[in-house]
Formats: sequence, structure tokens, C-alpha cells
Amino acid sequence: MNEPADAEILIVEDDPGLRQLLVDEISDFGYGVTAADSLQAALAKLQTMRALLVVSDLRLPDGTGLQVLEASRQLSPPPAFIVITAFGTVSQAVDALKRGADDFLTKPLDFEHLHLTIARVIENQRLRQEVAYYRQFVGKDEFHGMIGRSRAMQTLFEQIRMVAVAEGPVLITGESGTGKELVARAIHQQSHRSDHEFVAVNCGGLPANLLESELFGHVAGAFTGAKNRTGLFASANKGTLLLDEIGEMPLDMQSALLRLLEGGRVRPVGSNQEREMDVRIIAATNRNLSEDVADRRFREDLFYRLETFTIEVPPLRQREGDIERLVAHLIQHFSQRQKRPLDGIEPEALAVLCHYHFPGNVRELFNIIERAVTFCRGATIGLEELPPRLRNNPMDAGWVPPADTAALLPLEAIEKAYVQHVMGAVGGNKRQAAQILGVSRRTLYRWLDEN
Repeated sequence: MNEPADAEILIVEDDPGLRQLLVDEISDFGYGVTAADSLQAALAKLQTMRALLVVSDLRLPDGTGLQVLEASRQLSPPPAFIVITAFGTVSQAVDALKRGADDFLTKPLDFEHLHLTIARVIENQRLRQEVAYYRQFVGKDEFHGMIGRSRAMQTLFEQIRMVAVAEGPVLITGESGTGKELVARAIHQQSHRSDHEFVAVNCGGLPANLLESELFGHVAGAFTGAKNRTGLFASANKGTLLLDEIGEMPLDMQSALLRLLEGGRVRPVGSNQEREMDVRIIAATNRNLSEDVADRRFREDLFYRLETFTIEVPPLRQREGDIERLVAHLIQHFSQRQKRPLDGIEPEALAVLCHYHFPGNVRELFNIIERAVTFCRGATIGLEELPPRLRNNPMDAGWVPPADTAALLPLEAIEKAYVQHVMGAVGGNKRQAAQILGVSRRTLYRWLDEN
């Protein structure tokens, strides 16, 4: 963690000559500097600046440096503090150290010593803030079914907490398999709606005519054999409705959803009457909706309405350090479920998993560990329990090229292997595979035809 770019050092000194000299010298060290000539001026400065360090004389015309110290300790985070004192008041400086000051300097000042002291104190301050930052996450790596101690996941957990207290729609984005539905459920559980229903629907899993009836319900006689049916919006009244794969929703349904978001009213299929609904909408997608808007596959007005609160779920490859924790958790989960106690995983197998790209994200890891536990013959999971694509695929992130040049593969063979690997990891979903590979779907189709 680096100090904020706008952080400054506050100099509190009533002697004009020494104050200016301190400002000039410390500015030369490369720090931003602000000065105050009294206790009251210092207190006012502390309320308006991002103080990284305070350098204060003990004796001030309207108070003491100890009062500046006490005020600085109330800030979050509190700045580092250096006391300046005359030889006759060293005992007071020691008292300041007991109250939380970091160091003291005696007059007349040795500016070379001042420079070294400031550098050391600021470095200690940086380390303290970093320790405090990570300490807040100790024991907090599990959150509503999600596991992660990485900064990416801790940031996600904090975003969920912040968004949960709001009322607007939420758009959750991220690659397939990252856990977008878990994020939606966590938002619901953290909100005041947690006592009511959480309902999820896959917008890509139903034809347009059935999706409309599923969401809004229908009345008797709306179509042949129709009886009164309560839709999912009504089921989720006072609660939360997750519209998964929102990018697959037909355009006419998008219009109906926009009307609901703006007016809070639902009209069942075949009815002339609207019903008021109090439902919080959460939408999820692995598509780039801004590109879909540009291609006129998604309504621009609906997109801007949904993106009021946008949360991006990080892919597993960006969650540094989380794979080990997830592997341990999943082994425990599946071994308990299958009533097959295991001692864990061998280091070589864990190393392969930690260096793997995981195009299928957490869902892929989930399936890998379930398979490994099922087929494990000993007390620990080894390399032989991992899928062949992890052990043998030359495109694995942990793969090391053979030293024998005769065993090296041509680039075309590696490209073919990786394309097939990605296609297998995403279950044949060509759109998702093209996104991962960074090519157009037309290019992917050509590659597949050639292979």
C-alpha cells in the first residue's frame, strides 16, 4: 500500500524563520508540505488535509504539541508524528513518545538527521497501515458462501455490503463460472429484503413467449388451456429477483422490464390490469452489454438503467492466493459428502492447480476437485487424480518446454491444442470461447473448421 498521492506533511512551528526553513528542507526531500504557526491553525489544517506526517514543536503560543498529537490520533488513519523540542524539555518529548509520537528531534536541528528520521518514520507508517489493512481481513475469507482472502475478493465483498443497502437495480458482470449468482444472493442476504424471497431465472433458458409468462404471470384464458398463474415478479414481491443471462433477453421483453423498473407495475399476460410490485432487480451477464448496445442487441435505455450499480466479479486467475484456500475447502466439502476422509492434496498437484489459467473459473475448479475426490485411491489427491488436460496439455500455465528440441511442438499445434482446451472448458460455448481467446466468433469458427 502506498500513501495517498495527495498526502502531505504538516509542519507546526511558531518561529517564522525555523518554520520556513523546515518547509524548504522537507520540500526538497520530495514531500508535499503544509505549515501552521499555532495549535488552532494546526487543528484546522488537520481537518482539511491528508496528513501523512506531523512535525510539531512542543511549545506553541496557544497550546502544546501534545494537543496536536492528541488531535492527530483521532484521524483515520492517524498520521505519523515527530516532536521537536529544546534540550531542556527532553522529558516532555519522552512523554510524547508514550502518548503515541514516533520520534523526537532536539534543537538546533541537524537536517541530515531530520531527513533520515522522516524517511524512517514514514516507512514505518506505511508498514503499519499495510498491516492494519490486511489484519481487518483475518478470519473474513468466507462471505455468504464465497471464499477469498485476495484483495480482489475482499474488494468484491465490500462492494456487496455497500450496494446491499441501496435500492436501485444491480448489474453483475463477469466471466462464466465466477459465481455471479452467489454475489446476487449475498446482496439479497445483506439487504433489508433478506426476510423475503430471492428468486432467480435464466433469461437464456426459456423461449420469449414462455419467459414473459414466467416473469409476469398470466390469467385464465390468456392462451389455450391457461389458468391463473403468479409470475416470478409476484413471487419475489418485497424481495429480490435475479435475471441471469440478461443479455439473452429478447428486445420486446427488455421494453417490458424497463417499464417495470420505471413504474414498479406488472401486467400479467392476457390481463388489462397492472399490479404494483416492490421487487429489487439484479441482472447478471457474461456478455459485454455496451457492445450489445452498439450492435442494437440490447436496449441502450435499459442498459443505463441497470448499470446504476455495477459489480464485476473477478476471474479466478486474478485472485492471487485464493486457489489454495478454495482447494482445501472443496476437498473437505466433497470428502465429507462422499464420506471419504482425505488428508488433502500433494504439493505437485496443488502446484499444477495454482499455475493453471482456469478459463472455467471457480465452477471448473469445483468440478476438478469433485472428480479428484471421487477417483482418489489414497489418502491424498495426487497428479493422477487431475484431469488429463491439466497434466498433459502443453498450454497449461505450469508447463515447461522440454529441453530436447526434437520434442518441441510447432506453434500451430499449440494453438490447436489451446483452442480445443478452451472449448472443452466452456462446454462448447463458442461465444464465451471467442471472448476468452480474444478473437471474433467468425475467426473461431474458421479455426474450428480447419481443425
